[in-house]
Amino acid sequence: MKTYLKPMAFMSAFLMVLFFSAMKLKPKKIIFFGDSITQAGVQPGGYVDLIKKGLGTENYEVIGAGIGGNKVYDLYLRMENDVLNKKPDAVVIYVGVNDVWHKLSSRTGTDYDKFIGFYNALIKKIQDNGAKVILVTPAVIGEKKNGANEMDAELDKYSGAIREIAAKNNLPLCDLRKIFTDYNIAKNADDKEKGILTTDGVHLNPEGNQTVAANLLAIIKKLF
Repeated sequence: MKTYLKPMAFMSAFLMVLFFSAMKLKPKKIIFFGDSITQAGVQPGGYVDLIKKGLGTENYEVIGAGIGGNKVYDLYLRMENDVLNKKPDAVVIYVGVNDVWHKLSSRTGTDYDKFIGFYNALIKKIQDNGAKVILVTPAVIGEKKNGANEMDAELDKYSGAIREIAAKNNLPLCDLRKIFTDYNIAKNADDKEKGILTTDGVHLNPEGNQTVAANLLAIIKKLF
């Protein structure tokens, strides 16, 4: 004896199939939020571009939201338009170099306590908007080994704060500060100031972009 779905039951089943198909097809949106390192990262061979290629466009939408010279409070001020209004599934916060570097170069850096305050406020607003957060420590301001770069102590201090925030809030962390310093200890035999993972001691060269992309890709794939 054959059985048939009643019209209403058939329609409900059909709508459910459409609903779950739509959910499956909707790509995860990931925003990389930062400064000139991220701004350059969207170019061919940049770390954002490499991550986009590594994830593929079928299941992920990758957006770079970096602006040169930005510090943590710049990110906070433009967060609404550049991040929250886009309704991301995850946001990678990669900031801190200018907050430290500009103390030396132009005396416009960010005081330590203010950095922590703005950084925590960024996380809270992004999480309140429904997105996951990935934190990144600032890598280097000069590639000499063993704390020989002028801003190493300050960069270590700010990176340490980010590590503590990540641990306290149980957030995934890409610790580029450790990754880059360890790499330079192993690879920078001549103790060069630049040219190992950066072009100028700060901004990424091809090897630096590949290093950042590989480490962030592993975290993103684990997160989703």
